[in-house]
Amino acid sequence: MPVTSSNPPTPPASRLAGLAGKLTAEAVAGTAVFVLAFGLFFYLTRVVFREHSQGFDAWGFAQMDRLRHACPWTFEVAKALTFFGSVWFFIPASLLVPLVLHRRGLGRYAVELLLAMGGGLALNELLKAFFHRARPASALFYQYGLSFPSGHAMMSMAYYGCLAWLVVQQGRRWGAGAALVGFAVAIGLTRVYFHVHYPTDVLAGFCGGAAWLVLLRTGIRLFWKEKKLIKN
Repeated sequence: MPVTSSNPPTPPASRLAGLAGKLTAEAVAGTAVFVLAFGLFFYLTRVVFREHSQGFDAWGFAQMDRLRHACPWTFEVAKALTFFGSVWFFIPASLLVPLVLHRRGLGRYAVELLLAMGGGLALNELLKAFFHRARPASALFYQYGLSFPSGHAMMSMAYYGCLAWLVVQQGRRWGAGAALVGFAVAIGLTRVYFHVHYPTDVLAGFCGGAAWLVLLRTGIRLFWKEKKLIKN
């Protein structure tokens, strides 16, 4: 007698149901991270604009002042780091890197990076205009614009966070991904080091950038998989 398999092949409908369940789980997880990040963001707005608390800001400035006085060489390091979160770096990087990704067949990541930077910039400017917080009077050099949230912190988290996800997805290089996120954090901290942003500005920028990136990534991933299902 012919031997029959005890596990019949999975019907296409079941595979689609499983994929839908996976997408739903990803959407829920993404929403949870988004809500958590923006929950912290709005907690900071309460601390800064309603309670007018300066404890965290004073503590953060004191730590950076202690570092600068103890290790004067860190000034040049911070000056170099902060460049990689500036508009002078992000404008060419946000155009050239997506072009390279597209030519390597990573069109989805190219679109995601472009949207992460374009949308993140628009969101940051809207938030700055809404909260209208002046920069610290103790800044070591003049910096144009408003203070809350930090554009360097927000855009660095969006840009390097997006690249971190790319290297993890493509090669499971978790160390490289963590290094990219750490680099974004270091760039944000230079703004406190130079007193051009309050520590609360920088923390809010990290939260805003992370939340925007998670929301964008969730939307793009759902759109791309839905597009593939329609084609199939």
